[in-house]
Amino acid sequence: MTNDELWKAVLGELELELSKPNFNTWFKNTFVVSFNEGEKEVVVGVPNAFTQTWLQNKYHKPIMEMLNRITDEKVKKVIYQVEMTRPASTAAVETGEEASRHGSLGATLPRPGQVGTGQGKPGQEEETRKEETLGEKVGLNPRYTFETFIVGGGNELAHAACQAVVSALGQKYNPLFIHGGVGLGKTHLLQAVGNEVFRDGGAKRVSYITAEDFVNAFVESVREGGGKNFKNHYRNLDLLLIDDVQFIGGKDKTKEEFFHTFNTLYQKNAQLVFTSDRPPKAISGLEDRIVSRLEMGMIADVTSPDLETRRAILDAKLIEKSLNLEDKVVEYLVSSFQRNVRELEGALNKIIGYSEFYNRACTLEEIKKIISSLASQSRRGAVTPRQLVKTVVDFYEIKMEDLMGGGRKKELAVPRQIAMYLLREELDCSYPTIGDELGGRDHTTAMHAYKKIVREVDQEGRIKQEIDLIKERLYEQG
Repeated sequence: MTNDELWKAVLGELELELSKPNFNTWFKNTFVVSFNEGEKEVVVGVPNAFTQTWLQNKYHKPIMEMLNRITDEKVKKVIYQVEMTRPASTAAVETGEEASRHGSLGATLPRPGQVGTGQGKPGQEEETRKEETLGEKVGLNPRYTFETFIVGGGNELAHAACQAVVSALGQKYNPLFIHGGVGLGKTHLLQAVGNEVFRDGGAKRVSYITAEDFVNAFVESVREGGGKNFKNHYRNLDLLLIDDVQFIGGKDKTKEEFFHTFNTLYQKNAQLVFTSDRPPKAISGLEDRIVSRLEMGMIADVTSPDLETRRAILDAKLIEKSLNLEDKVVEYLVSSFQRNVRELEGALNKIIGYSEFYNRACTLEEIKKIISSLASQSRRGAVTPRQLVKTVVDFYEIKMEDLMGGGRKKELAVPRQIAMYLLREELDCSYPTIGDELGGRDHTTAMHAYKKIVREVDQEGRIKQEIDLIKERLYEQG
């Protein structure tokens, strides 16, 4: 039996006992490096130290049992070893999805506003550390990789599409449009695409930017008379990654530039990947010609993680932070925070801070008190901006189209300002998002409305009473 056959047999048994998210997360791209029958020692190659620690702590016993069952008790020791490259004769075992390619980061990443070009230099640890630091400077977080992304039912399509994109830039799913709520992993996937392309090496020109920064860069280039440099920068890429593309809506000149940049790159078979908090048709202020282009490739949504995926995510975070929690505490956390990963990680950070301050582990009852305010915020997170605006409309008994329109009568202006205030105060929406939600208004209008209502609330008058009543209605239905 070859090393490949041995490990495939082990994984075949483990796959029957583990959930798909756990199996994909911890066993993808593992392989047997060597099997010394004389020493009865098996060396298992893993893609990173994160997986190495997890297999040692969590799955060592079942792995030993499977190996001895298959080899007739010929294994006494298993070593988990980080292997950035595999022996030529060893193929990594795929787990139902296309296997990610490994190797040291092979790109010199640019400073912000520059284009990254992969140079394909395999190898040394010192060089890898340098490149990761440059990656942080350009905005690509080296922690955002496919290996550290927990795959579950709510994101497996988007995850698989991103991996397919990396395997053939510009040839599959172009453009790729990923949409979903806050804290569900859209940015992680987007940056994983960039990091993986750099890791693969080759002379690839890559740019990652948020839509807000794209808008600001364009405005600045026009102000300084450098529009030509902006065009040269963004129209000569192999891969363009834009995060939160919904912020481009409503910016007429930027939309025009975005439209022509899109066309130029698409015609050159350059890959385009976008994320948004909503699908293309729901982005306020986009012309049909832009919507049709965003929809011409593949649209993949990410939804809230199920219980099993949240457990896998929390387990991964515990390993990352070198923290042990009792099973009953873990179960309480994953059942309390259901909407997104950021809520779950925020609760974990709060527990860590408490434990470090008192220099002891927290009891379950203490943890319930510690995270009570966060759990309340999670309940608020179940309310969408559209639900909030509708609650305001119903409270004041006005029509939605009137609130969205340009009418400036007090009976419309005040409810509109209150809706803007609540979107900011309760849902933590950005000012550009608030403007989009209220009929495509400018972000300065939302900022002015928020500050005005803050002053009214401070006076403890009628406006505050009305806002309290609206919030009661909002969370009763949420």
